[in-house]
Amino acid sequence: MDKGITATVWLHIDAPESEVWKALTDPVKIKKYMFGADVISEWKPGSPVTIRGMWKGKPYEDKGSVLAVDPGRMLTYTHYSPLSGLPDVAENYHTITIKLVSKGTETDLTLSQDNNATEEEKAHSEANWKMMMEGLKKVAEETPPGC
Repeated sequence: MDKGITATVWLHIDAPESEVWKALTDPVKIKKYMFGADVISEWKPGSPVTIRGMWKGKPYEDKGSVLAVDPGRMLTYTHYSPLSGLPDVAENYHTITIKLVSKGTETDLTLSQDNNATEEEKAHSEANWKMMMEGLKKVAEETPPGC
């Protein structure tokens, strides 16, 4: 099955992978960088992912499910947003994969999102993810090591 064009974002974070992982999976921390959205998941394979928030004054609820988890190293989940205007069918879901590589007290993060239909959609996805991952970086770096 063709999964379209893949958007990719890379970021170096001045925090250990344990803090970056917390920023990826703790709903309080996620809310700080994901436009105030509430993200609900157990972050275990097969568990649902629900993202609720407001966009341009209107409530929305995105959804997906966790495909794979390697705590502290990798998280893969599907994502569908009704804001896309596309029907809620499997071919309209993106797969998001976030990989962390520990560099001691620092971490490299790579995020990929498949199923972008055009280069323009890919560029839009990369810009959105870059903004969110810059926010995640700030959240992860604000926690002193060992806390």
